[in-house]
Amino acid sequence: MSDDVRDLALELRRHLAWQESDGTRVLLKEPAALRTVSVPPERSRGSTATAPAPKVEAPSVIVPGETLDEVRRELGECTRCKLCNGRTQIVFGSGNPRAELVFVGEGPGEEEDKQGIPFVGAAGQLLTKMIEAMKFSRDTVYICNVVKCRPPGNRNPEPEEIQSCEPFLRAQLRVIKPRVIVALGKFASQTLLREDTAITRLRGQWRKYEGIDLMPTFHPAYLLRSPDEKKKAWMDLQEVMKRLGTK
Repeated sequence: MSDDVRDLALELRRHLAWQESDGTRVLLKEPAALRTVSVPPERSRGSTATAPAPKVEAPSVIVPGETLDEVRRELGECTRCKLCNGRTQIVFGSGNPRAELVFVGEGPGEEEDKQGIPFVGAAGQLLTKMIEAMKFSRDTVYICNVVKCRPPGNRNPEPEEIQSCEPFLRAQLRVIKPRVIVALGKFASQTLLREDTAITRLRGQWRKYEGIDLMPTFHPAYLLRSPDEKKKAWMDLQEVMKRLGTK
């Protein structure tokens, strides 16, 4: 094996180790050709030596990609968690694959499960009105969810279910490269930000997701139950409009 290949293998192992230690889920699996290589200790390139990277187990999910179609193909007819047992169909996402603005929700409901399109039920109708009030349309933004299959009875997604779907959500965002993400509700905000702060404290505060501006706000389903909170959500969306220059 050439020195260049050995160096490439070592650098890849270090990159995977850094992502794991930083708490970031790795979206690439170490190629088979590299997994079978025994990488020797790095040769000295100067006066100091670099300690070998810790051993990192390659993740079980491969999410390639340059396009949303590639990510969707890798998701396939997913059976990675028990949500597959009760779904009608996977609800991957919809909208502009090069959108400046992405909305991330929690998971599909009954109507979404039937139609295969995110946010088409009552909460979706409200979201559509919110998007149009922001001077966008559903065709110009992108809409997706943390989990791609409907939780039974519209219950909250469980940690294992979020963990199974999360690499695909992150791959979607990586491919789209939006300027702004609006995280709708507790599960979207906490999953992307990797923290358990309550949405009532998160909302309205600009945060960052992998260098992208992220605005947490209330989920439309919550706004239907608590219409008095719509004013706060609109304030959050106005901040997004300012950031995008549409206000």
